Amino acid sequence: MIELISHSAEHTEAIGRCIGNLLKHKVLPCIVLLYGDLGAGKTTLIKGIASALGLDSREVGSASFVIVAEYEGKLPLIHIDLYRIDSADADEIGLWDYLSREAITVIEWADRVTGLEGTMKIKIVELDDSKRIITIEGTDEEDRGYLQAC
Repeated sequence: MIELISHSAEHTEAIGRCIGNLLKHKVLPCIVLLYGDLGAGKTTLIKGIASALGLDSREVGSASFVIVAEYEGKLPLIHIDLYRIDSADADEIGLWDYLSREAITVIEWADRVTGLEGTMKIKIVELDDSKRIITIEGTDEEDRGYLQAC
């Protein structure tokens, strides 16, 4: 586990780019579970991941209303937002099918559905208007060294 401190939205996005660069080298499917309150910076982090995959981060937004957004970059990126979903609805949206696809799948509000397993778990805690603690699980020593340098 590693803890990083972000001091701005731009820094959170840069940390996301570093995470995205790591994910590019993982075996697919690669599932990232994201946890954090409203406004914590989950979507901002995903923008950074998308940028690392060659996508324009301005095209990535909150998936709260569409639930699932798919992007084609260097690798496919699936952005799932479970804010409006619970375990009972997971089958209806085809959640389990998305998780088996050869893609990087990032799931916001992962705590809404039981039984999710991820390659990486990321929790974002808002300390004030700009400062965040980003805790990342599922990294090896080499990954942690890389992230620490970001």
